[in-house]
Amino acid sequence: NMRIALAVFSVFAVAITADATVYFKEQFLDGDGWKSRWVESKHKSDYGQWMLSSGKFYGDAELDKGLQTSQDARFYALSSRFEPFSNDGKTLVVQFTVKHEQKIDCGGGYAKIFAADLDQSAMHGDSKYHIMFGPDICGYSTKKVHVIFNYKGQNHLIKKDIRCKDDEHTHLYTLILRPDQTYEVKIDNEKVESGSLEEDWDFLPPKKIKDPEAKKPENWDDNATIDDPEDTKPEDWDKPENIPDPDAKKPEDWDEEMDGEWEPPMIPNPEYKGEWKPKQIDNPNYKGKWVHPEIDNPEYTADVSIYKYDNIGVIGLDLWQVKSGTIFDNFLITDDIKEAEDFGKDTWGVTKGPEKKMKEKQEEEERKQREEEEKSKKDDDHEEEDDNDDHEEEPEEEDEEDETEEEPSPAEDEDEDGKSAKDEL
Repeated sequence: NMRIALAVFSVFAVAITADATVYFKEQFLDGDGWKSRWVESKHKSDYGQWMLSSGKFYGDAELDKGLQTSQDARFYALSSRFEPFSNDGKTLVVQFTVKHEQKIDCGGGYAKIFAADLDQSAMHGDSKYHIMFGPDICGYSTKKVHVIFNYKGQNHLIKKDIRCKDDEHTHLYTLILRPDQTYEVKIDNEKVESGSLEEDWDFLPPKKIKDPEAKKPENWDDNATIDDPEDTKPEDWDKPENIPDPDAKKPEDWDEEMDGEWEPPMIPNPEYKGEWKPKQIDNPNYKGKWVHPEIDNPEYTADVSIYKYDNIGVIGLDLWQVKSGTIFDNFLITDDIKEAEDFGKDTWGVTKGPEKKMKEKQEEEERKQREEEEKSKKDDDHEEEDDNDDHEEEPEEEDEEDETEEEPSPAEDEDEDGKSAKDEL
């Protein structure tokens, strides 16, 4: 039953058309069905949890659903199995989308291709893999696309630096490995790097090495120019670098018994010319730069099967993230470049525009909300200032009223005085 379900969703089943073979395809279009196809490693008890999500913004709520990391500062280990195959004599294309909507500061966004004999429940960072491919970001210094191949038990990193996308939008990553030992890396269906496996990785010893028996002849003159033997130093060339200041005068209060003998301060000599060097002329005995001759490296043996992997059978996400939120989607493993291009156009190509518009709309709404909050805060501050001003003025008015009530009027004074006079009479 499980194999039937997997076949329905193009995971175990190999889809073969007239021109292409699709070994693996995953778009997460069946809700929680992915849980029956992907296995979480139990190598560690605290691996981060995955959830199905299209994120905070998207081009299509259903089509953009993918596996999202959900816990900060965690290792993640998840894998899915498919029918084993070999890319012997065939092109291999690995493709998927990555969306770092969380403004990732440090974390991986790459996938690994394993042999079919991988124990998925025990998968971890040191599990042997065939290929590791995808973006990796950490701080400002690391923003690269990893392309690592395992060759004869050793992992070999590409010698070129391929910069990955570091924004918050979904991006399509594609690796093409050809049987002629060439490769190509594309981002968003555009080529960003290509070349030869043998030249861009150190799989093999160099074809040529310096001849250990060869030495530069003792009489080999590799100086392009020499001093002119006819050139002589002018007689008036040598001048001191510093001279006593001719304008300096001994201070009037200088006491030689107390201060010692007075000496004028030194100043740069305007006639100083520096070290004399004879002019240069072409060396008649110049033979050019000596180049160490090379010989065939006896340890080099050509290998036309560097590209080839047998028993390919598992794709995995084995990574670390400081800030979670990355969404992986639209996985495809095929032997046809056009199939991958078309699949990319039908998935990422369809939703990238609407996703960008939704993100821009959210940013505009957030901007307006911030402006309203700032305006509201300013209004509240002004009202509070006005209230404080009113409270400060009120006590002064009360004092004036109190003073008015306490002071008798002139008429009252006169009445009191008259009453006192009558009383005295």
